[in-house]
Amino acid sequence: MHIFSPYITIEREDWSSLYDQSRLAISPERFESLKGINERISMDEVEDIYLPLTKLINLQVAAAQQLRATTASFLRKKADKVPYIIGIAGSVAAGKSTTARLLQALLSQYEEHPQVEIVTTDGFLYPNRILEAKGIMNRKGFPQSYDTKRLIQFLTDVKAGQAEVHAPVYSHLSYDIVPDETIKVERPDILILEGINVLQVSREASVFVSDFFDFSIYVEAQDLDLEKWYVERFLLLRDTAFRDPTSYFHRYAALTKKEAINRARTIWRDINQVNLNKNILPTKGRAKLILSKDTDHRIRNIHLRK
Repeated sequence: MHIFSPYITIEREDWSSLYDQSRLAISPERFESLKGINERISMDEVEDIYLPLTKLINLQVAAAQQLRATTASFLRKKADKVPYIIGIAGSVAAGKSTTARLLQALLSQYEEHPQVEIVTTDGFLYPNRILEAKGIMNRKGFPQSYDTKRLIQFLTDVKAGQAEVHAPVYSHLSYDIVPDETIKVERPDILILEGINVLQVSREASVFVSDFFDFSIYVEAQDLDLEKWYVERFLLLRDTAFRDPTSYFHRYAALTKKEAINRARTIWRDINQVNLNKNILPTKGRAKLILSKDTDHRIRNIHLRK
């Protein structure tokens, strides 16, 4: 019996064969700086996965530009520069940030779109004082913890081609929005918006964040792998960032390894896994491309919407 799917599934070996040029490159040193702190992927990931993906997006950007030019010609108007927006979604610990950084590094090497910016939705979380007032501090990262109206206005301004748009800044050290600090976005060729919530929809809203996307990616992995990666990252942070006295999580630096593992698993199961199953995973089918990871962080196959 034939099973119909809105996606074409492409195995890693077949996907890697789709890029036959040596135009783009990342040095091993740069690659290491772009990886997440506990992602054990190699340079093969760039060659097998990200070079073909970058080329596909390059073609998509060119097609979007041509479509705008054609429409402008029909309307007898000048074609304005409109940033191409890519959304990257997926669970906590899935590796979204690494995917975003690798794409930025590679896409910016094309002369057709050298200016590539990354903005994360962390900056659009409500400040802790508001989360505490709402009684949802333990639901940070859930849909209700974001200032979605502000995020949509930001994307509206970017897509409208405003010369300068500002995004708020989030500090993982203080675990809060940084007052009076913003990221300036100046009409990039491509904007990558990375965050767990970017493909979510709401019955209460008439406009969704994903309405502004030209391309969207979901980074997926099995629940047990995601939990394992989260715990590994927690242990690494316990020995590094958490030791900073100004860190919000400084109290965890003194935990024994066993205590830290138990604490990380509790946070994962009570918060992150709940959010994943209830709010994030259901949005996977809205992505144009899904990157499926194995337990070693390597991407096993790619699902591309037909």
